[in-house]
Amino acid sequence: MKKEEVLAQAILEHVGGKDNLRQLAHCMTRVRLSLKDPTQANIDALKRIDGVMGVIDDETLQIVVGPGTVNRVADHLSRETGLAIGEESVDPNLTPEERAAVERQKVKAKQQSPFKRFLRRIGNIFIPLIPGLVASGIINGGANFAKNAGVDETQTWMQILLLIGGTVFLYLAILVGWNTAKEFGGTPVLGAIAGGILFNPVLADITIYGEPLVAGRGGLFGVIFAAWLMTYLEKHIRRFMLASIDIIFTPLLTVLIVGFASLYAIMPVAGLLSDGIMKAINAVLEVGGPLAGAVLAGFFLPLVMVGLHHGLTPIHLEFLNTIGNTPLLPILAMAGAGQVGAAMAIFVKTRNPRLRNIIKGAIPVGFLGIGEPLLYGVTLPLGRPFVTACLGAAVGGAFQATMKTTALGVGVSGLSLTPLIDNGMYLTYIGGLVISYAAGFLFTYWFGFKEEMADGI
Repeated sequence: MKKEEVLAQAILEHVGGKDNLRQLAHCMTRVRLSLKDPTQANIDALKRIDGVMGVIDDETLQIVVGPGTVNRVADHLSRETGLAIGEESVDPNLTPEERAAVERQKVKAKQQSPFKRFLRRIGNIFIPLIPGLVASGIINGGANFAKNAGVDETQTWMQILLLIGGTVFLYLAILVGWNTAKEFGGTPVLGAIAGGILFNPVLADITIYGEPLVAGRGGLFGVIFAAWLMTYLEKHIRRFMLASIDIIFTPLLTVLIVGFASLYAIMPVAGLLSDGIMKAINAVLEVGGPLAGAVLAGFFLPLVMVGLHHGLTPIHLEFLNTIGNTPLLPILAMAGAGQVGAAMAIFVKTRNPRLRNIIKGAIPVGFLGIGEPLLYGVTLPLGRPFVTACLGAAVGGAFQATMKTTALGVGVSGLSLTPLIDNGMYLTYIGGLVISYAAGFLFTYWFGFKEEMADGI
């Protein structure tokens, strides 16, 4: 029996069995389970499973098993339970106790702050797109690296690389619209239409308010709002529409209303919002310089801790859409580097075999920019190393902000981001990583770890 299958069965055993699963999903490192009765989950037992790097008991139960492994574990869970990934089980025969457990879970979700719920929604829209963004970003980064090395862009193989790498960004608005409608319970294709409307090149031929429209004005912020509005209107129109004509007139009215609203209201307002966010961030980096970089990098790990870091993805993409690069990503990437440095210091100091094994398994992917295994398996459970990792990240973030390092893509971090660094500043970016590694190591070695901390691991 493969280790991923053993891991999946152990997870099932400690979450109340396959009959207790309501929904199964996963991101790059975490299996996400929605349980019918969350009280049946044994969190302590889950944390002790060999291969589990951390457990977050939130609105959904998130079990960190690491990149690559997460796909295979989710597949085994899907086969074992009969639940397709992303599919929600329907059980009309819930007992009163089970219904009460479901209601408790709903109440727990509602008790989150509006801002946290908003960021989680945004994350849910972009998480399914990350594999495509990563693949395309790396391809574009390779092509950019070749171009900086003097390769002729007109060569066929370069043109093909640029075609493949650019495709996801060409249709990104449609994909975001689809996922937005799906996230808010609407018809996905209507959300896709919302994205297509706002980025349609034909907009340049239409004049409103005395000026020709600009395709993509308002960026993905406009797409998300338009797709949400599609969902909202679709639900409300369906309430009074006759069943016999619902399939025709509900989508028709929804698309027409939101289509006109998008051009006359959503694009201008979202454009102002987008411009405001871009100018504000640029101003903060310009005025704050290294201090701004330190604050941004130092406080990024807490966002990752609660799974809200994907909420920043549309800001990165808006930078790419408007100025062609993002100054934020190289700064925020220092968070993972500070954590790698902290983990190396712990590895040097500790004699705890379980902790050393966790670090050995998690640190290679940490170098490549996937930090959740170290976060949930090492720094966060130990406590103080999480703080010293953030301090190490702040030092690297200050350096990247000072050097004005920018990136051409999103979805990757750590060493994996190197090919995507703009203006050939590869060594500058790597220098920032090394600074964060060293700062995270020194802060943790001097102040962040004592051997007795490892007793509870």
